[in-house]
Amino acid sequence: MEKGALHMASEKVTDAPEEGYERGLGSRQVQMIAIGGAIGVGLFLGAGANIAKAGPSLILMYALAGVIIFFIMRALGELLLYRPVSGSFAEYSREFLGPFFGYFTGWTYWLMWVVTGMAELTAAAIYVNYWFPSIPQWVTALVFLVVLFAANLISVKLFGEIEFWFSMVKVTAIIGMIVIGLGVLTFGFSAAGDTAAVSNLWAFDGFFPKGIGSSLMTLQGVMFAYLAVELVGVTAGESENPEKTLPKAINTLPWRIALFYVGALTVILCVVKWTEFAGGASPFVKAFAVIGIPAGAAIVNFVVLTAALSSCNSGMYSTGRMLRNLAESGEAPKVFTRLSATKTPALGIFVSVLFMGIGVVLNYIVPEKAFGYVTSVATGAGIWTWLMILISHVLYRRAVEAGRLPASSFPAPGGSVCSYIAIAFLLFVTVLIAIDTDARISLYVMAGWSAALAVGWAVLKTRDPQVTERRTAEFEKVG
Repeated sequence: MEKGALHMASEKVTDAPEEGYERGLGSRQVQMIAIGGAIGVGLFLGAGANIAKAGPSLILMYALAGVIIFFIMRALGELLLYRPVSGSFAEYSREFLGPFFGYFTGWTYWLMWVVTGMAELTAAAIYVNYWFPSIPQWVTALVFLVVLFAANLISVKLFGEIEFWFSMVKVTAIIGMIVIGLGVLTFGFSAAGDTAAVSNLWAFDGFFPKGIGSSLMTLQGVMFAYLAVELVGVTAGESENPEKTLPKAINTLPWRIALFYVGALTVILCVVKWTEFAGGASPFVKAFAVIGIPAGAAIVNFVVLTAALSSCNSGMYSTGRMLRNLAESGEAPKVFTRLSATKTPALGIFVSVLFMGIGVVLNYIVPEKAFGYVTSVATGAGIWTWLMILISHVLYRRAVEAGRLPASSFPAPGGSVCSYIAIAFLLFVTVLIAIDTDARISLYVMAGWSAALAVGWAVLKTRDPQVTERRTAEFEKVG
C-alpha cells in the first residue's frame, strides 16, 4: 500500500462513528481498573497453596508469568490503538481469524466471567460469614448480586467509581503489608522480628525446595491470579481518551506486577518461613498473624471480600458488553444490541446476572470441590482469550508489514516475536493443566463448551449464512 493509501486508512480511523456507549471512564478509573485487574483472590488466597507446593520459587513463577502477561497486554495495546472497540478480543478474532473465531472468543469470554461471577459471589458470602455467621450464605450472595447489578445498570461512571474504590482497598492492603514487612526486616520489631530474614528465601531446602518440576506445576494457578488484566481492552469503547489512557494503563503493568505480586510475596516469604504456609489459608492472613497484628485476619478478610466483589462487578460489566458485541455481529439475539437510557447494555447484563444467580444456588448445594472446578474453567477460558489476542496481533503485524493496514500508534516492542513467545508459554501451561488430575476437568469442560458452540455455529450458518461471512471492519473514532 502506498503512503497516500495509508494516510487515507488513518483518516478513516479518525472519522469513524461511535458505538453508542457513554465515554464515561476517565484516566483515573481506567488506571485503577487496570490495577484492580492485576490483583485478585488468586493472590490473596490462592498463593498460600502454591507456596506450599513451590516454596520461595513461587516468586520466580509470578515474575515469569508477569513477563508473559506484559507481552499479551502490549499485543492487545497495539490492536486497541489500531481500532479501539468495546469487546475488543472478539472483534479482533473476527477480523483477523474469521467470523467463527470471533463468535467462539466472544462467547468463551462471556463464559469466563459468568463462572468467575458464580465463584466470587459465593466466596464473598463465605467471607461475610466470618463476621455474621447467623446470616444464611445465599442471602448475602443475593444481596451482593442485586446491589452490583443495580450499579452496573445506572451508568458506566458508577461502575468505574465502584471499581476505583475496590481497587484502592486492595492496593492499600498490599502496600501496607509490604511496608510493615520491610519494617520488621529492617528494625526487627514485632513477634516475627527474631526470625524474619532475607535468608528465609533459601535457608529451608533452597530456593526450589520441591524441585523445578513442582514449581512449574504452579504456573496454572499463577495464571489464574492474572485473569482479568485484559479487562482494560473491554473498557476501550467507553474510555474518554483511549489514545492516552490505554497505553498508560498498559505500560504501568510491569511495575504493578513487580510491586503487588513479586514484591508482596518476597516480603511475606522473608518475614515468614515458607514451610509455615498451607493450602486454604491466605498468606497475608498468616503473615499478619505471625507479625502479631490482632486485627490482621479481620483486615485481610475485608480486603479479600472487596477483591471478590470487584471481580464480580467487572464480570457484570464485561459480560453485558460482550453479549452486545456478539448480537451486533449476528451471533447472539439482536435484542442484546439495545442500550438503556443510561447507555448501558442492560439486557445483556441482566441475562448474565441470571446465570450468575444460578451459580449461587449451585454453589450452595454442591460439594466444595465443585466450587474449585468453576475457577479452573475460568482459567481455561482465559487462556483461550489470551491466545486469540496474541494470534490476532501476529496476523495484524503481517498485514501492516504487507501494507494492507495502517500501523498502530502504540506498537508492541519486538513486533511479533514476543507474541510468539507468549503463545508457546500458554500452550506449555495448557500441557501442565492436562497433566494435573485436579485441573484437567477444565479441559473436559472446554471440550464440551467447544462442541456446544460448534453446534450453535452450524445452526447460525443455516439460518443466516451472511453472519458467517467475513466483513470489513468498522473503525472507531479515536481522540
